Amino acid sequence: METPPALTVGKREFVWGRRTYIMGVLNVTPDSFSGDGLGTDAEAAVAQAHRFVKEGADILDVGGQSTRPGFQEISAEEECERVLPVIERLLGETQVPVSIDSYKAPVVRAALSAGAQMVNDIWGFRHDPEIAALAAEFGVPAVIMHNQRGRELSDVIDDIRSGLKASIALAAEAGVPKERLIVDPGFGFGWAEGHNLEMLRRLSELRALGCPILIGTSRKSTIGAVLGLPVEDRVLGTAATMAIAIANGADIVRVHEVGAMAQVCRMADAVVRGWEPPAPETP
Repeated sequence: METPPALTVGKREFVWGRRTYIMGVLNVTPDSFSGDGLGTDAEAAVAQAHRFVKEGADILDVGGQSTRPGFQEISAEEECERVLPVIERLLGETQVPVSIDSYKAPVVRAALSAGAQMVNDIWGFRHDPEIAALAAEFGVPAVIMHNQRGRELSDVIDDIRSGLKASIALAAEAGVPKERLIVDPGFGFGWAEGHNLEMLRRLSELRALGCPILIGTSRKSTIGAVLGLPVEDRVLGTAATMAIAIANGADIVRVHEVGAMAQVCRMADAVVRGWEPPAPETP
């Protein structure tokens, strides 16, 4: 498989295949499934973002709408009230690219107008194609996720591949080049536990799409089901899934524990991508 071309997000260049990049999750919500929701506390979100940057985050992903199973929909206005103060602060205080995690076009427009440099759409433009038009208008990259909720299952990878191809086509129609797209298979979005595990086993099959792959397994219920552990005790299970995903082709991991997962990425990269010991210091 050819390596996708490098991608600039904000002022940073992402060279695929060199190492695994880390997206830190900032949930400005009171009802995150992972227990890390910060409500409307912008100060807490900014403080967490600064910690993530120190620990090695390459992208900060800001979301104001919970997407857990059975989530309560909020208005675009309320979502903007949650995310915009955080985005504006982060753009002024860090050099790390900021992504808006939303599937609502008014929220995406407001975030991009405020300076956000990436879109992360859990419906891959299929819920609201206007988001693809916004990505084209602002010239920003986009994460397009395959969401299996409400869809019939045929084959895990075939369904994901079909859904992502539809999203790539919507992007092309809107004027977003494929080189600006990152694909996410949607771990935990409409799949049973066994399907999620199969997704990780077969992740490398998605390389044929020709796009970088993002994976988000962090703290999710499949890990809890396998290990019998509550959400706050799923760090090691998350680490295992991340290492396997990297071995099978993941380019970006979306995580809640940036420091711990940065170590996982470095170790997995050393095995998968190669490693050389640092040069000895000159006396």
